[in-house]
Amino acid sequence: MKRNRFNVAIILLLCGCLTLSSCIGSFGLSHKLLDWNKSVSGNKWVNEVVFFCFLIIPAYEVCALADVLVVNSIEFWKGTNPVYGTKYIDGEKSKYVINSHENGYTITDEATNETVELVFDQTDDSWSAVVNGECKKFLTFVDDNHVNVYGANGEAINVELSKSGVMAFEELVKSQMELAMK
Repeated sequence: MKRNRFNVAIILLLCGCLTLSSCIGSFGLSHKLLDWNKSVSGNKWVNEVVFFCFLIIPAYEVCALADVLVVNSIEFWKGTNPVYGTKYIDGEKSKYVINSHENGYTITDEATNETVELVFDQTDDSWSAVVNGECKKFLTFVDDNHVNVYGANGEAINVELSKSGVMAFEELVKSQMELAMK
């Protein structure tokens, strides 16, 4: 009897390996829950308490199971993860389609079919724009209160993340644009 159970277990394991191979997926639902958990509060201890509560509930386990059984399979067969959404925005001259993905956003102009991709790089906490295959970094987080914004010449401008800091940066950009137009 033990031998039969062992054989059944081996057969089930092999079937699982064959049906689930190469379908790891991005675990988008689990990542979204974890990202939300990280942003619940600026206090790391509050985030930790929420994390443990979600383990007990079991929110993380349910998300991981849903990713494994449903979401990652859809991603494998369709090529897109349904967790990352699509939004449509009406602009003055065109409509834009915004697709969110694991590392950022792809913005497509419906009239011209031109795309801009905004990509977040976790290694240096920066955002870059990819246009026509060319990647330009435009913002890097320095700390909780400052970012570096990069000008057309690549020069970094340190901006304080406050109303006065953003207003000062806005004035600087306006004055630079006025000089460039003269």
